[in-house]
Formats: sequence, structure tokens, C-alpha cells
Amino acid sequence: MVDQLLIGAILLGALVLFVWDRWRYDLVAMFALLVAAALGLVPTNEVFSGFGNAAVITVAAVLVISHAMWRSGVVDALASLMKRVGDKAWVQMLALTSITAFCSAFISNTGTMAIMIPVALQLSRSGLGHASKVLMPMAFGSLLGGTVTMIGTPSNIIVADIRRESVGDSFGIFDFTAVGVSLTVIGLVFMWLTSRWLVPKTNSRDSANSPYDMSSYMTELWVPSTASYVGQTLYELESRIKENFAVVAIKQDKTVMTAPPRYYRIKAEDVLIVEADTDTLQQIIDATGFELNAEEELADRFLISDEVQVVEGVVGPDSRLVGRSAADLRLRHRFGVNVLAVARQGQPVKPNLANIRFKPGDVLLLQGDAEILTDVFRRFGCFPLAQRSMRIGAVKKLFTPLAIFAAAIMLSALGFLSVPVAFTAAAGAMVLSNIIPLRELYENVDWPIVVLLGATIPLGGALERSGAAHTLADWALLVSNDAPAAVALSILLVVTLALSNIINNAAAAVLMAPIGLNMASGLGVSADPFLMVVAIGAALPFITPIGHQSNILVMGPGGYAFGDYWKLGLPLTLVLCVATVPLILWFWPLGA
Repeated sequence: MVDQLLIGAILLGALVLFVWDRWRYDLVAMFALLVAAALGLVPTNEVFSGFGNAAVITVAAVLVISHAMWRSGVVDALASLMKRVGDKAWVQMLALTSITAFCSAFISNTGTMAIMIPVALQLSRSGLGHASKVLMPMAFGSLLGGTVTMIGTPSNIIVADIRRESVGDSFGIFDFTAVGVSLTVIGLVFMWLTSRWLVPKTNSRDSANSPYDMSSYMTELWVPSTASYVGQTLYELESRIKENFAVVAIKQDKTVMTAPPRYYRIKAEDVLIVEADTDTLQQIIDATGFELNAEEELADRFLISDEVQVVEGVVGPDSRLVGRSAADLRLRHRFGVNVLAVARQGQPVKPNLANIRFKPGDVLLLQGDAEILTDVFRRFGCFPLAQRSMRIGAVKKLFTPLAIFAAAIMLSALGFLSVPVAFTAAAGAMVLSNIIPLRELYENVDWPIVVLLGATIPLGGALERSGAAHTLADWALLVSNDAPAAVALSILLVVTLALSNIINNAAAAVLMAPIGLNMASGLGVSADPFLMVVAIGAALPFITPIGHQSNILVMGPGGYAFGDYWKLGLPLTLVLCVATVPLILWFWPLGA
């Protein structure tokens, strides 16, 4: 009993830290594992056994394959079809959500959304009006699509591996398909019929506007011959003025130099196009003797040239920018990149841009050399929105990755190779065929997810070993009393759904699957329906933005607030709750 209380306290503490979000989920999971090991709840020889688990290897391989498919342009080819659907909003909604769900069945949700969000933003200018009306349904569609195959989401891979450990045989790739397709169709139809009223119309970019009005931030400063900074470099100017500002262009007679280098020496008669607030402008004028020159608003032509671009990008859930500021990262000094504006929940964040701590879902407006911007986006885990050519991997190779991917699916589905072996071999083949360069192999594995799984799998074992999973299952069965098994399944589904909305869905699957197995054992029925319920519950966190990376990715571009998600997410969750248990019992009978 003591062990049950201890593991319960550790998991409860971890859950609180997950919700608090002060530390990233992989660090929390690892700390919880180490505490459990120190208390003897996890045997010494099993503390790091999770990292050798087949499910963790499979997840890593699937992430590599997903990136290779994304990089090769496979999803781009499908997304390009969206331009042919016309300008009717309902047709665009149907097409965007359907193609997103389809791609997410085979490619990571994040990779799919990275391609589809810019498509939706482009189409919003021709028919959708406010992109916010479709971005949330697209994110939810990606989650629905993830339920269709075993590789659609890490939680499905986890559940399949837990079945292998408990009954000796894993779920197959398409064992999830019957229930997953049914729920996907139900969910998509529900969103098509109701999203017009349930999805909030936010201040996101609409058919004509961006959340930034850059002209209101830009001013011309004329350099007289008597100015003290004539002959000094922009770097020296930036070092003197500690507040945030950016020299985005310099005019010399009829010549305009966009995004001038830091070593440029200021000349008399130069006109500096400066982006700064009024207080900072006054500091510059007082310190340098420059004179205010602009009498009218400046156009965006001073921001862009053949070599220099301005690109919008969304901060990813696991971006290296999260919790840090432009000043911390020294983006201007290290990369020559200007942060021109930041939008959060569709609203521009105006003051003191250099010291804004970036959050997942923030939309940044960056100016710099096109190739350097590409590297910055890749390096820091951001996804370009307005400039499709920014996607890394412009050279499209469609046939080879599709052939490799199809071969892996067929070999594993027909039983010639196990899923971990088939997909690890496919990931290797993607590298050997140069679909994904070797240097990007490890860069595009979502290591926080891998660490999370490696740490939580032993914790799930401790939950089972201590008897806590059995006790929790008994409580759930006591609540359902003598009711049909469908009631027990419904309780398990609701609890898993609630958990997946506040912690990572893979962690929810690891923790809830042992409880489901014990519930099935207590009822003397097949474990498969209970494992399927856990898989579905873990895969569909619609109510909060923190439940899944797809939800976070659309938060900034869609201009959504935290509380906007439940308006569509809660009704959708209720509809799917009603449909899930009957569907699972239909395809996975209790006596099977």
C-alpha cells in the first residue's frame, strides 16, 4: 500500500508540474522517474529501460519518416490542389480539413500543419475571409486523422506496444482504421456543420489585413554632416542605444540598401529607415544629432529587396525560442536578422520587442537575408507562414519517399517485418537516398517526446507493479457497479480525454493503458476494447491548446485565446464520446 501511495504522489506531482508548465514535460518526466528510482519503485536495472523500448524506437523512426515526407514535397503536392477548389468558403473548409486529416494518418500532425497553415492563410484572401474560421477545425482534423493508423500518433504506437507486452501480440498498423475512420468522418461532418457558429471570429489576418501595420513603426532619420555618428558603424550605434530598434534600410540619393550590414559606416546625407517606438527614436536623436525626416507613412518597399525578405513564422511548441527573447538570442548580432514585429493571439505586441519572451504560437515578422532566414527558422524550430519557399527541402522527390513509405507499411502489415524494424529501415532508406540529409537526421527527431516516453514507460510499469493500476481500476469498476461494460469503457474514455488535454497524449496513454488492462481483467473480458478506448482518448485533446502541438501551432496565426478552444472542442468531444464506445464495441467485441 505504501508503494501505491508513493507512486501516486509522484505521478500527481508530475501532473501538477505538467499543468504548471514551468519546466518542459520531458524534464518533469525524467525527474519523476529519478525520484521513483530513488524510492525503489523502479528497479535499478529498469530505470532507463524505456529508452530501449520498441515503441520509443518506432516513434523516433516515424518522426524521421514524417520529416522526410514533409521535406520531399509530398504534402506540398497535395496542398497545391487546394488552389483549385475555388473561392467558396464552405468548399475550402471541406477541402482543407479533409486533406489535413488524410495526411495526418501517415505523417506527423506537426509536419502536416506546417504545410497546411500557409495554404489556409493564402486561401483566406480569396474566400475564407477570416483564417481563424478554418485553422482550428484543421488542427482538430489533424488529431482525428491521427487515429486512423498505428503510426498516426505516438499514443497509438504506445498502446500497440503495451498490447504486445500484455498479450504477446501488437496491434497492426491498420487495426485502428475502422474506428479511426468512423470517428474522423463523424468529427469532420460535425465541424463542417457547426464551426460557422462555434469557432470564434478573431482578429487574425483576414482577406486584406495582417496583424502588423509596419508603416506606423517606421520613421526616416536624416544624417546631417554635423551628426556625431558620421563615419561610425551601425554596430556602434546599436551598442550605444540599449533600447530595441532596427535600421531596416538606408537611402542614399535614389539607392535603397535593405537590411544593411552591421559594419556599414554611416555617411552624411544618409537617410536611415528606422523601426522603433517614439521614446527610442527620441533617444537616438538626442544621442546622434540625426533629424526626423518622414512626414508621411512609409511603405513596405523599404523592407524587401531581391536578397532580403520579410517572412512571418510561428513559434513551434518545442522551439528553442520559447522562454527567450531576441535580446537573449542576439538575433541581429549573430544572424543579421531583424525582429520587426511580434503578434500574440492575433494582436501585435508593440513595446520593447527585444525583451519579449517568446511563447509557443507567437507569430514573428522577421527581416533578413533569405538563406539566413531559412537557417534561422530551421535552427530555432519555427514554421514559416507567408513565404512558402522558406520551407527547407525545396527540391521535390515524390516517388522515392512514397515508395519507401509504402514498402514499410506493406512489409509490416503483411507480417514480414515488425513495425519497429520496418520503419527504422525505412528511415535509414530515406537517409541513404538523400531524401533527408544525414545532418538533419537527428535534428528532426522530436527529442522531448522521445525522452518523455523513455521516462514514463518505467513509471507506467511502476504503476502496474505497485498495484496502483489495479486499485484505480477497482475504483472505476466500483463506480460503474453492476452496469454494463460499456459504462466502464465510458469512464476510462472520459478520464483519458481529460488527462490528454493537460499533459502530452503519449504520457496519457502510458499512464492509462495499465488501468485499462486491469479493468478488463476485473471484468473478465478482452483487453482490446479498453486499449482502444485509451488510444482514442489520448489522441483527441480538443479542449485546450496545450493538449497537442497542432492546437498550439494555430493559436498565433488564428488569433485564438486559451478559452476559445473549448467552444468547438467541448461539443466535438461530447459527440465523439457518444460515438466512440459503440464503435469500439462493434469492431472490438468484449468476448473476442
